[in-house]
Amino acid sequence: MTTGVALHAIDADNQIDATVRLAHEASAAGLRSAWFGQTFGADSPQLAAIVGREVPGLQVGTSAIPVFGRHPLVVSSQAQTAQAATHGRYHLGLALGTKLLTEGGFGIPFERPVARLREFLTALRQLTETGTADFHGELLTAHTPVPARVPGAEAGVPLLVAAMGPQALRAGGELADGILPYLAGPRALAEHIVPAVTAAAQAAGRPAPRIVALVHGVVTDDIDAVREKVTEQLAFYEQIPSYARVIELSGGRRAADVAVIGDEKRIADEVRRYRDAGATEVVFSGTEVAGDADRRRTWDVLGALAG
Repeated sequence: MTTGVALHAIDADNQIDATVRLAHEASAAGLRSAWFGQTFGADSPQLAAIVGREVPGLQVGTSAIPVFGRHPLVVSSQAQTAQAATHGRYHLGLALGTKLLTEGGFGIPFERPVARLREFLTALRQLTETGTADFHGELLTAHTPVPARVPGAEAGVPLLVAAMGPQALRAGGELADGILPYLAGPRALAEHIVPAVTAAAQAAGRPAPRIVALVHGVVTDDIDAVREKVTEQLAFYEQIPSYARVIELSGGRRAADVAVIGDEKRIADEVRRYRDAGATEVVFSGTEVAGDADRRRTWDVLGALAG
């Protein structure tokens, strides 16, 4: 059982410099991994590669790159480069994305996302494991007339999927190394998510999948004010059907209902609940919401729980 943290420094004067400073602090607190989101700002594999070089020993990961608007050949180059730069400490997460950002940002119809995810994973695994691909799917083609191998990344790249719905969980179990569920509480994990992805992996003859649970939470004494802020920040996810469903399966009504906000004991107890529900790793996000002092308190608790 390991613990990690999502690093979020978009309000800094220089996001890269600030992220490296935070990564050093996370490592010093005992955290085992640092994860980076992907929207339209910083390139997360490049950011992970920089952090991994600057902070030896810290695992780094992307959570998660949407499959729309990208191509397996390009993502493979990014991921293998990050893997070589970090000497095997990079983990690549992929996501379906959302209709709003896909169509509003890229002008691409958000159609058949799970089918695209399956083809993307199939081609990407060929590329990251062999440096070549000859994949001709219904939605994607990935062919390498010249080698796509990055020396130093021969061990491959762990592939994870930000999956929570039944079809995405099946794809993750069959074609990836694990999943990155977000806003899925222990009840949803234990009763729905872990059994589904584990069964899919077993049926495909694959090893037991990693379950990297992304948890929104922070240690704070100002619980009511922080919860009000988190409710506002997470409201966006309530509009997305897959998140709305997993929040309900977790026993919540609002996204903030599955956030972990409280004192050190509350956070430690909840991390153990996630472990008991089947999480192999717990990664906290949103720890900056209550300021630096509470962020440090949160990281100290998580670092003490790292296996």
